[in-house]
Amino acid sequence: MRFFKIPNDSAIKSAFFVSLALGGTVAAMPLASLAEPSHGIAMYGKPALSEGFTSLPYARADAPKGGAIRFAEPGGFDSLKPWVMKGNPVFYGTMGLVTESLMYRSIDEPFTLYGLLAESVETDESRAWIEFTLRPEAKFSDGSPVTVEDVIWSYETLGTQGHPRYLGAWGKVEGIEQTGERSVRISFNTQDRELPLLMGMRPILKKAQWEGKDFTESGLEVPIGSGPYVVDKVDAGRQITFRRNPDYWGNDLPVNAGRNNFDTIRFDYFGDANAMFEAFRAGEVDVWRELSPVKWATEYNFPRVQSGEIKKSEIGNSRPSGIMGLVMNTRNPIFADWRVRQALIEAFNFQFINNTLNGGTEPRITSYFSNSDLAMRPGPAEGRVKELLTPFAADLPPGAIEGYTLPEGSEKAFDRRGLRVALKLLEEAGWTVQDGALKNAQGRPFRFEVLLNQSGSAMRPASEMQQMVDIYIEALRNLGIMPQVTLLDSAQYIDRTNRYDFDMTWYERALSLSPGNELMLYWGSAGVTEPGSRNLMGMNSAAAEAMIAEMLNAATPEDFNAAVQALDRVLTAGRYVIPVSYSPISRLAHDASLHYPEITPVYGDWPGFLPEVWWKEME
Repeated sequence: MRFFKIPNDSAIKSAFFVSLALGGTVAAMPLASLAEPSHGIAMYGKPALSEGFTSLPYARADAPKGGAIRFAEPGGFDSLKPWVMKGNPVFYGTMGLVTESLMYRSIDEPFTLYGLLAESVETDESRAWIEFTLRPEAKFSDGSPVTVEDVIWSYETLGTQGHPRYLGAWGKVEGIEQTGERSVRISFNTQDRELPLLMGMRPILKKAQWEGKDFTESGLEVPIGSGPYVVDKVDAGRQITFRRNPDYWGNDLPVNAGRNNFDTIRFDYFGDANAMFEAFRAGEVDVWRELSPVKWATEYNFPRVQSGEIKKSEIGNSRPSGIMGLVMNTRNPIFADWRVRQALIEAFNFQFINNTLNGGTEPRITSYFSNSDLAMRPGPAEGRVKELLTPFAADLPPGAIEGYTLPEGSEKAFDRRGLRVALKLLEEAGWTVQDGALKNAQGRPFRFEVLLNQSGSAMRPASEMQQMVDIYIEALRNLGIMPQVTLLDSAQYIDRTNRYDFDMTWYERALSLSPGNELMLYWGSAGVTEPGSRNLMGMNSAAAEAMIAEMLNAATPEDFNAAVQALDRVLTAGRYVIPVSYSPISRLAHDASLHYPEITPVYGDWPGFLPEVWWKEME
């Protein structure tokens, strides 16, 4: 039997509800227990699918196999290792085709895992530890078995040498040990009921491939995984193709029924969204996710649409809006004052910008968890939410407890009211217009740089970002502010944002129905100085961290909701992001031969949906 002390690691995913609060210490828990092995585990209650289920509800079990699907991605890549900080790797999700975790997350439930590499999972009532038993048939693509040794090595290596996304949760792990030929147990040193689920979602890598090498380095060595696909062809920076492994060990698992249907999956990389769209129009790409409702309504009349070769599909979801917009880096002293941040929000005429870009059809993001029951309620905080926030009242920004709403803006390009409010706030913060330029008492101009990725983002093409920023800059000139706009390629942009070397930039943070430990990576104080976190705004809020702790150990679903709503108030009233619009549906234009099941999951078009449960009708 082997035992390892674990330094640090973190989690990507999150929790939904929590039931009983933990008590006592967990480091000294004995190995013996009355817990029973199970086919799955849920954050709250039991998994929706009972043992013996035949397929996931959003997968068509008898979906045909075969054919190819081709995607377009912006930018480029120089690494096949998305698990480390260095390099510009292929998108994290694509390597999930090659590697697997012990458990598989259903996207039709807030946070439920079913056995994948693990045939069973076991934990005690307080969830002070979790034990996984590997399937005896689990194998890597080279035919070698997936062993407990591979699991322990993967967890330890990701926790000590991996990307910062793995750091937080692993710091709550007391140890990991082999308890049987195919069993591994992880014990925790912290009260956190989400941890057992997080531990089921680490990618399992082949120890023999990476041992003795510097795992922190980026590189194009093809990983050996246990997943349904293998890397077939790599043209660094331009294209990567995955080929379905006919000898995949997990073909007959119920959790895989109706999944992994394409013979090949190809990702082509392009310099910008226009080139990507033209490739789609020409039939060189099979799927296009349209982000603009105006273009969706007016520009899909080209020949391949008219002939029926391309189909337009709209897929709804019930997940939170998340946050998207321009983020202000409070590490820069000019953004440290909330009045300055509010002034810049007032100057952003959302109504005019939304009408110009989207025809005014899409709703604005009103808070980080809007479009869900987790969102803060309008008006003053009440009940449990108020109780949670009151101890931090002296340090909270105005509006967190009293209530905060975004300015409405104007249908006209020149929003006089918004600019008047902005000027007043700037004056209160010590900035006045002098000789046509906004300056402080020492005569220092109010200057900042807007940093943009010339390849755009997952939710906004670069052209739309640029148009939005251009309109915004025209409004700022009326305040005596003249920002500099800098466009960078993807590699340069990632490097600078990882180092927080920016003043203002585009920010997107998708959020789930089950927020949890990953929020510390997004908004924890460690990210103020630790490179590579998602805390781009540089916020350091004891109240935010306290609300996250409340979420992780809430005693009831009601307490959980209250903690998330309280956190939403802290984030939104913090005025770190100038939010834009969001779409409650996904607009997918795709080759008419491509299909997806009639039942769509609660998360909608989310990782795990496309291409996982899609298929191609072969002629």
